Order: sequence, then C-alpha cells, then structure tokens
Amino acid sequence: MKNIKKILGVLLLLGVAAAGYLYYKQTHQPRPEDLYRLDEITEGNIEQTVAANGTLNPVSLISVGTQVSGIVRKIYVDFNDVVKKDQVLMELDNAIFNAQIAQSKGSVRNNEAAVELAVANEKRMRELYGQEYVSKQELDTAVQVLKSAKAQLETARGLLARDMTNLNFSIIRSPVSGVVVNRVVDVGQTVAASFQTPTLIQIAQDLAKMQIDTSFAEADIGKIKEGQKVSFNVDAFPDRNFDGVVKQLRLNSTNTSNVVTYNAVVSVDNSDLTLLPGMTAYVNIIVDRARHALLVPNAALRYKPKLAEADQKTADQQQAGAAAGVKKDWKNRPGKEGAEGHPGRGGREKHHGGRELAMGKLYVLKAGKPEMVRVHIGMTDGRSTVVTGEGLAAGDKVIVSELQADGQGKAPANNNGPRGPRMF
Repeated sequence: MKNIKKILGVLLLLGVAAAGYLYYKQTHQPRPEDLYRLDEITEGNIEQTVAANGTLNPVSLISVGTQVSGIVRKIYVDFNDVVKKDQVLMELDNAIFNAQIAQSKGSVRNNEAAVELAVANEKRMRELYGQEYVSKQELDTAVQVLKSAKAQLETARGLLARDMTNLNFSIIRSPVSGVVVNRVVDVGQTVAASFQTPTLIQIAQDLAKMQIDTSFAEADIGKIKEGQKVSFNVDAFPDRNFDGVVKQLRLNSTNTSNVVTYNAVVSVDNSDLTLLPGMTAYVNIIVDRARHALLVPNAALRYKPKLAEADQKTADQQQAGAAAGVKKDWKNRPGKEGAEGHPGRGGREKHHGGRELAMGKLYVLKAGKPEMVRVHIGMTDGRSTVVTGEGLAAGDKVIVSELQADGQGKAPANNNGPRGPRMF
C-alpha cells in the first residue's frame, strides 16, 4: 500500500513538472524581435540612376597654330582675354620673309625684261619672215622663246605671291571670336612648323555653352538615351546642383584594362559663366522611375534562413552527382523555368507587358512566424528595390538578418540565391 502511494506521488510530481514546463514554454516563447532583425515594406517613389565622372569642356575649343616657322617677336593677348575674329594675336620675326620677297621681286623684274625682249624679237622675226629673209624654223624658235619667257614670268610671280602669303602667316590672327583659355608660347620662343602645326593659343568660342565628356561602363550605356536630363555637381561648388541634357552617345568605345566605356556628351547651359573648362563633373542620369511602388531593403532580398541554406547545399550535391553521369538538356532544365524550378535560385519571368523581371524571395513575418514569399524584382536605387507579389502590403515586416545569442546581427549569407537588378 505504501509503495502504491509513493508511485502515485512520483507520478503526480512528474505531471506537475510537465505541466509547469509546458506552461513555461508557452508563456516564454521568444519574440520575433529577439530572433530576427526586421524592416518594413514601404510604399513610395524611387529613381534608378547611373553615375560617372566627366570633364567640362567648351563646345568649341579652337587651337590656333602657325603654318610657318620663326621666332615669336610680339604677343598681344594673354590668358582670359576676350578676342574678336581676325584680331592680331602675335607676330613672328619677319626678316627672312622680307628677304625672300625682295628676292622674288627681283626675279619678277628680270623675267619681265626677258618677256619684253622676246616680244620684240618675235615681232621682228615675223616681219623678216614676211619678206622671206628668215626661215620658218627661225620664226618658230622666236615664238617658242617668247612663250618660255612668259611662263618663267608667271613662275616668278607665283613665288612672289607665296612669299607674300608667308609674310602674312607670320602675323597670327584669331579665326573666331571668343576667350583665350591657354597660351602656350612666350616672346623669344622659336616655333617650328616643319612636320606639324604647333599650337600657340587656345580660344574657347563661347563659354556660355559647355559640354561634359563622360565615360559610362558598357553595362550602363544601354539605359542612357539622347535627350535625358542630367544632374551633376563639381568640387568647386559642392552645395549646388547643375542640370544638363544628354546630347550625344558616341559609338567609339575605349578599352582600358579590359574595361569598356563609352563617351556620353552632356550639353550644359553656363550662361552665368560659373563653370570653368577642365572642372571634374560628377554626373548622375535618372534612367528609370517608379511611383507608389512597394519597396523593400536590398538586404531582405539577400537573406536566406539556415534551413534554406542546408536544403540548397543538398540540392547542389544531388545536381553535381547527377551531372557526372548524365548530360542534361539545358533547355529543359527545371532551373530554367524560374525560382520554382530550382530551390534557392532566381529565375526570370515575362511580366508587365512582356518586360522581363527577375524572381526573388522574401521572408515575411506573419502571425509571428517567417513565411517565404515569391516576388518579382524591379528597379533599385542601391538601398531599396521595387517588388511585386501576392499578399504583400506596405507595413509588412520582412526579415533582414538573423540575430545571434548575444543580440548581434548575423550578416546575410553570401549565396547564389535570387539575383535581381545589380545593387549599386
């Protein structure tokens, strides 16, 4: 009898302990805030931009050179001077040119005298030939001498004209009206124009209209169109934003260390002459917009729970084993059908009138428990991404990362999960 009472007492104590444990478990469930780092789905506007650096340049920059060689004798303009068309900028020493002109003039006079003699001789021969005192051959010789003398006179006059032109070239004039932005030579310097035209002065034709020459990566150039609005700033005025318009996309690419870039020319209105040539411009072009869209943090799209990581590893191992023995048809591979066909991998689907959108996953907190939701991934601004999916609404809590025992956040796993637009 006593043993039965002891057994019943022990069973009663075990029952009380079990009931207490169950009650403790139910009343001390960890809150989601203690397990996960959470963020909200918001509704708002978003803009996607592409950025690049460029250099401000005048639309028309004229390099004034010289066609003749010589020593710079006089300079009439300096940096920042405003010049008019045909205004004298500088002069080269003209002593050699004057000597050549004097020589050419002497040659012209000599040939003029030769022509006068040949004309008189030809006239006399014609008279004598009419009286049959000279032969036809002698008359032809006189005619030929006259023609040769006239040709030599034309040659001498051509050389004189050339020397006069060279003398004019020794006076450097402005081809356009504008502002002197650079002066390369000084008085006394020798310039040689034997092989190529040296640059003496650079003139910006109109600083009120400038352009930015930028270099965009080939991944971004497809999003840029002529006529798009551009915003940029410069180091000289960090608190001021300037506007421009994409004027031209140049087809010529530049390959630097296997990185291909294209030049997008941006037209800039500089009516107040604030911007100066050579400034570095930090350009941003808005290539897409979304209004009243559902936005999630980019970290939420990268989050994957531990169980999903284990499932992904198992699936990858199975796939590797199968691929070792059987060659699969890639066109019929389940992973090509989208996220549903291959766990843990993103796919692509046609959406919104044929536009191709990436697929992804979100883990939304519902009834205190995480629930995986498939979403279509749209544009991103580097911090937030536009998503669409069934059952999503502004204010829903999404998991960004897991919290460790000490309350510190766990970094999102680096996996090959769903990939949407590139996160800048």
